[in-house]
Amino acid sequence: MPTSFSIPVRVYLEDTDAGGIVYHANYLKYMERARSEWLRNTHTTQTTLWQTGVAFVVHSMELAFKSPAKLEQLLTVSVTPTKIARSYLLFQQSVTDADSPRVFCEASVKIACVRTDTLKPTALPHRIRADLQATL
Repeated sequence: MPTSFSIPVRVYLEDTDAGGIVYHANYLKYMERARSEWLRNTHTTQTTLWQTGVAFVVHSMELAFKSPAKLEQLLTVSVTPTKIARSYLLFQQSVTDADSPRVFCEASVKIACVRTDTLKPTALPHRIRADLQATL
């Protein structure tokens, strides 16, 4: 069964529109931060990836905006890896209210592994793939 990972995120003024509602693109930033922290939690960092000649890039996303988050709310941004394939990763992600079950945004995310020199798809390095698979 997949293991979830989450981080807290506070909504600041810079994250909102003039009405104090989180601007839709900021949910993507929150999710990116959570995936980066999830990766760090697996003992791999973006720097480690680059040093091995690979990088992760967003291949595709499907988003559902359920409810608006507002200024000063404390959010929980979750990452659940659902598949670690030869050259890509699949995740389910959500942004929820830290104090209730209210869901603000949900996403399915496909992350591709690419070579840093060509930006062409490539297999995940064996050690990194093993570290990531240990999270499932």
